[in-house]
Amino acid sequence: MNPGGARCGSCDQGSPLKPCGQSGSPDAVLAGGPNACQARRDPRGPGPPGHTGRPGERRLIRRLVRTHPITVAAAGVVGVGFIVFVLVWFQPQKLFFNTTVNESLPGAVQTNPAGERTGATGSAGPTPPSSAGASRSADRALKVVVSGSFRSLEHGTTGRAIVLGRSDGTLILRLENLDTSNGPDLRVYLSQVPAGGDLHAYRNGFIDLGPLKGNRGSQNYAIPAGIDLSKFKSAVVWCRRFRVGFGVAPLLP
Repeated sequence: MNPGGARCGSCDQGSPLKPCGQSGSPDAVLAGGPNACQARRDPRGPGPPGHTGRPGERRLIRRLVRTHPITVAAAGVVGVGFIVFVLVWFQPQKLFFNTTVNESLPGAVQTNPAGERTGATGSAGPTPPSSAGASRSADRALKVVVSGSFRSLEHGTTGRAIVLGRSDGTLILRLENLDTSNGPDLRVYLSQVPAGGDLHAYRNGFIDLGPLKGNRGSQNYAIPAGIDLSKFKSAVVWCRRFRVGFGVAPLLP
C-alpha cells in the first residue's frame, strides 16, 4: 500500500501525512501525535507547559471593552462603590483594631504626698487639714450606688458597670476594665430593660450617654441630672448601626 495515502489520526482532516509538516517516514509522523497537526493549524506552535489561557476568551474580553467602554467603566465604578459602601457602613476593618481608653476616677482630690509644710524658721512639720478642705473632699467623695458585671451578647464582653454618686446628686457611669469588640457606631446606654440574653431588647426605654470611648479600658460617662436611677436596670454597649447589643451589665445595689 502507498503510505502517502494514509490519513492523519490526530486531526482526521484527510490530508496525507507528508503535508502535515513532517519529514521522514509515516511512522515518524504518527509518532508526532497531536502536535504534528497543531503545528500546521497554529503557526505559533503549542503554548508553554501549564499554559491554560484561551486566546478566544481574551479576544472576546478585548472586543467587549472596545465596543462597550461605557458599560465596562460603569461596571467598574459600581464594583468600587460597593467596596467603599461595605467599608464605610459595615466597617469590618474595626474588628481587627482595638481602641483603649483609660480615664482616672473622676473627682479625685490631689493631696501633698509628703504631707508637710515649711514654716518661717525653715523647719518642716505636718500640715493639719483645714475644715473647709475636709468638707469639700466629703462633698466630692464618690460612692457606689449600683453596679454589675458585663455579660456577652452579640460579641464577647467583660468588665464592670458602676454608677457612682456624690452627695450633691451627681451621677457617673464608670465602665471598669471593659473588654469588648470594636464596631461601627457603638453607644453606651442606661436601659430600663433588665439584663438578659436578648440581643435586641434594649432598643427602647434607654438613655444614651454618648459614644463608646474605647472598646477596652476604664471610662467615665456623665448621667444627666434629674434622672430617676431606680427606673434603669442595666448598662448596655449598643451598636446603633445594626441595633444590637454587644454586652449588658445588670445594675444592682
